[in-house]
Amino acid sequence: MQAVVKATRGPGAEVRTVPDPTPGEDEVLVAVRASSVCGTDVHIWLWNEWAQSRMKTIPLIFGHELSGEVLQVGRRVKNLAVGDHVSAETHIADGTCYQCRSGKMHICENVQVLGVDRNGVFAEFAVLPAMNAWKNDPALDPAIAAIQEPLGNAVHSLLPEDDVEDLAGRNVLVTGCGPIGLLAIAVAKMLGARTVFATEVNPLRSGLAAKMGADRVLNPATEGPEVLRTILTETGGHGVDVAVEMSGHPTSLQLAFDSLTPGGRVSLLGLFDKAATLNFDDAIVTKGARVFGIFGRRMFSTWYQVKSLLARPELKEKMGMIITHRMPIPDLPRAMEIIQSMHAAKISLEPRW
Repeated sequence: MQAVVKATRGPGAEVRTVPDPTPGEDEVLVAVRASSVCGTDVHIWLWNEWAQSRMKTIPLIFGHELSGEVLQVGRRVKNLAVGDHVSAETHIADGTCYQCRSGKMHICENVQVLGVDRNGVFAEFAVLPAMNAWKNDPALDPAIAAIQEPLGNAVHSLLPEDDVEDLAGRNVLVTGCGPIGLLAIAVAKMLGARTVFATEVNPLRSGLAAKMGADRVLNPATEGPEVLRTILTETGGHGVDVAVEMSGHPTSLQLAFDSLTPGGRVSLLGLFDKAATLNFDDAIVTKGARVFGIFGRRMFSTWYQVKSLLARPELKEKMGMIITHRMPIPDLPRAMEIIQSMHAAKISLEPRW
């Protein structure tokens, strides 16, 4: 088959002919119908500090956001059949560690991430553990089905635990309007948030943030300290109840905590290229802030939440808006150029070789 392979420990990747994968007893073989480019893929493409320290196996097929059709099932697979349409839960847990056995499978001690630790989906075919294949409505647009995984990141960020308060009537801040941030805005409004503030420096993504339902879109590059003053003024001096940090930028990290009302909560999803600093006394301790690190999706309660949200046509419509480009998988170099030029939100890749 044809696949995009991270072939060397340096920038870029290349299209190669590689052996067709074969599913194991508990796995399924999937024909890729759509995949999409994630920020993690950009890190791997650029080969920045995060990728250099994180990726151990080279060469490797990368990419992890997937929708496809089951072509073959392993001998012990009972929950899926040939012809099923599926998406991928990309965190592959061992099922035996302390976290897995205590209801925290999404932070498995020995997690493998599709396209990072084992071959991914920028290819004609991919192999998934049957547990990680989420069955879709066949009528769902494959490009939309593929971005359920980042939608799950957004939902997990907004609703990190079963016992957190809901968003109805809450003020919410989303820092960074990449695809997951944009999806978080849409979901927050659907779940009844009173006011959603968003910060973004990219004009394209700022416009999309407004379309997703953000009440105020603020530009920290041009507005500077006024961003915090605006948030405090428009919340009656109280600040936001919930902040979700999606950018991985130190300035946005500071803003998330500075704008938080005492007793509020922050979810941190953005990956930082380098170590970031924060005054814990002011930001967390004396403020009584609740802080959640977000890694993937809760397995599998977040997926059921996503399924319920996708039953609403307006969410599918908004998800379609953030897909700004559709192109063949081998055009990944062009996709990366567009992303780095800040002229894209989400790029969907189609299996046209």
